[in-house]
Amino acid sequence: MNDVLGIPDFARHLVNLASPRLGAKTLSCSDDFFAPMERILQDGEPVFIADKFDDHGKWMDGWESRRRRGGGFDHLVIQLGTRGIIRGVDIDTRYFTGNYPPKASIEVADGGYSNQVGELAWRELLSETPLGPDCHHYVSISDPEPATHLRLNIFPDGGVARLRVYGEPLPDWTRLSIEEIAELSAIENGGRIAGFNNAHYGNPWVILTAGRGMNMGDGWETRRRREPGNDWILVRLGIPGVIEHLEIDTAHFKGNYPDQCSVQAALVSDLNDEDLIKTASGWPDLLPPTKMEMDHQHFFESDFLKELGPVNCLRLNIFPDGGISRFRAFGKPQR
Repeated sequence: MNDVLGIPDFARHLVNLASPRLGAKTLSCSDDFFAPMERILQDGEPVFIADKFDDHGKWMDGWESRRRRGGGFDHLVIQLGTRGIIRGVDIDTRYFTGNYPPKASIEVADGGYSNQVGELAWRELLSETPLGPDCHHYVSISDPEPATHLRLNIFPDGGVARLRVYGEPLPDWTRLSIEEIAELSAIENGGRIAGFNNAHYGNPWVILTAGRGMNMGDGWETRRRREPGNDWILVRLGIPGVIEHLEIDTAHFKGNYPDQCSVQAALVSDLNDEDLIKTASGWPDLLPPTKMEMDHQHFFESDFLKELGPVNCLRLNIFPDGGISRFRAFGKPQR
C-alpha cells in the first residue's frame, strides 16, 4: 500500500508498540521540567491551549525539558508494551515551534522487563536525525532484531509531543499448550492488521486490543460508502489455529454500525501483505453473512462457524460500511 496524505504504510496499519493501552510506559528521563515524560506516549492526538499555564510555565502536551546550560543532551527511556520488531517511528513535534529539539536519535535494547534501566545493553536504531518544528517526523526502520526498550535522545533539549513506535509483536508461544484455547488475534500474541480498504476514522489496529472500546473513536470505522460493494479489514493471527470462537463488538457504534458482517479465513504462507490482500476476497467463509446490532458484543461459537481446519489469516467484511470496536478470534494454536 502506498502512502496516503503523507502517512507511510507502517503508520497506517502496524501496531504502536509504545501505546499505553498495550502496557508501554516511560521509565526515566534526564529532565521533564516543563512537561512530564508520560505525556509523550498518550494515544490521543496532541492539543494546544493558548492560555493554559502551570507553575512551570506554558502548559504543553508532550515531554519538554528545560533549557540546557551545561552541555550534553536530554533523553527518555521507554518500556515497550510488547517485545517486537520495529518497522518505523514517528517523532512528533506538533505545537513545539520555538522549543523543539533540532535533532534526535534512538537506541533500543532487548532485555527482560524485570531488568533495571542501568542493566540494559543499548544499540543504535536511528542515528542523529534533523527535526523541524510543529510536524510529524516519520522514519522507516530496517532492523531485524527485536526490542523491549527504547531510548529517545534529543539534542540538546526541548519538547516532543508524541512518540509512536510502529512494529510487529513477537510473542512467546512456547508458554501455551496446544490444548489451550488462546486469543490468536491479540496483539500480545502476535496478531496484527495486514490491510484494509478504508479507515477514515479511528486506528484500525486497536480492534485487536484488550477490553471494550472507550468511545466511538476507539475502533475502526470507514467512511459512508456511496458505491457498490463492502468494506473489509485483514488480520494476520499470531500463530495458525483452528478457530473455535469469534467476538465482534460494535460498542458505542449506534447510528453507524454495519448492517451485516462475515469472516473469511485461510492458511497462507510466504505472502507479503500486498499479495495477501489480492487473494483474500476468494477465501472461504468461516462466518457467513450475519446481521449485526448496534452497541453490542456478538459472540459466534464453533457450531455457528464453518470447519476450515487451521488458519492464520482472517478477513472481516462489513456490509456495507460502518464501525467495529473490537475483533477477536479464539482457537487452539497449531505450531
